Amino acid sequence: MRIDIGGLPSGRLRFAASPLAELTAMLHVLAEPGHHPQFADWAGEVWAGMRPELAERLREADFLWRSSQADFLLPARPRPTLAEELDEVDRIDDEPYVTAALVTTCGSNRVRFGAPSPLTDRVARERALDLAQARGVRQEAFAERLLADPAVVRARVRGTLEQCAEAFFDAAWADVAVRLATDLRVKNDLLRREGVGTALASVSGAVSLAPEGDCIVVDKLLDKATAAHGTGVTFIPSVFGSPHLAVVHAPGWQPVVQYPVAEPSPSEPVSLETVTLRLEALSHPVRLRLLRTLARGPHTTRELAHAWELSPPEVSRHLAVLRRAGLLTARRRGRYVRYTLNLPDLTALGADLLAAVLR
Repeated sequence: MRIDIGGLPSGRLRFAASPLAELTAMLHVLAEPGHHPQFADWAGEVWAGMRPELAERLREADFLWRSSQADFLLPARPRPTLAEELDEVDRIDDEPYVTAALVTTCGSNRVRFGAPSPLTDRVARERALDLAQARGVRQEAFAERLLADPAVVRARVRGTLEQCAEAFFDAAWADVAVRLATDLRVKNDLLRREGVGTALASVSGAVSLAPEGDCIVVDKLLDKATAAHGTGVTFIPSVFGSPHLAVVHAPGWQPVVQYPVAEPSPSEPVSLETVTLRLEALSHPVRLRLLRTLARGPHTTRELAHAWELSPPEVSRHLAVLRRAGLLTARRRGRYVRYTLNLPDLTALGADLLAAVLR
């Protein structure tokens, strides 16, 4: 899968979390629990506590997220809340929405974008219904309802997703959002400091920048190409999507890549002495201010002194305490030493502390 980014400004490559995309990943786990043994207990608990009406709604449309996600479920411009993203989906015209839904209903290789619309063309409509029938009774029934009255089906799909939010998503999202925020902080920092190639390499071993630098290459079974000219590429991290790598590439849609957040690797237990040292280092209000500034990017001693109207020697003393606690790293660039926040060790101290520093 190749995404042409030739001439694309660096600002058009964005990393952002999406509640809708993460809900879609959860729905895939519920539909295909065998793909995700690490979430087997979670899936079992959700199904056990689910109302029969919602369970039936999920089964009647699970092909929208079972083997591949419908493109409108992976937003190119993620919003802070699920409701806002569902509002964006509502603004999509019927034709691209219906075509995207039929791609997952009838088979991704059998419905073509840019062909006559089954909403207006009788031959295309009959072909879509034949393909849906070949996939199964539920697919045929869904396709018939979708083509007969798109507005009713779209409202029902939205209603189903809203019920999922109330039933299980909101509770799960509260924990997932912290991991996604941590991942995004790392990715955006790499993109800013090291460039596109390093940021892509951190996404997955299956994502890379072509040697010419004008194309993103994603190792997928499909052999396709798309372009990001003028629109950009969005990378969405996912906890529940692991180990899958999803790509929106159809004509008319902005390229989107949903990638799995790496599982936290087992680490050596941190000693009580180290924890005490770090908490003491954070107990001083000036050091907290310095950390909040460094959370926004690397700074020199002189830059920090200027930002907080302190003397360079005073800043140096505080930085030395933070470095001894393992909360900072230093890198020399020519005549200057730039200090960077050690985000993983700060994260390990707790979500509330991380949120306060990154706010």
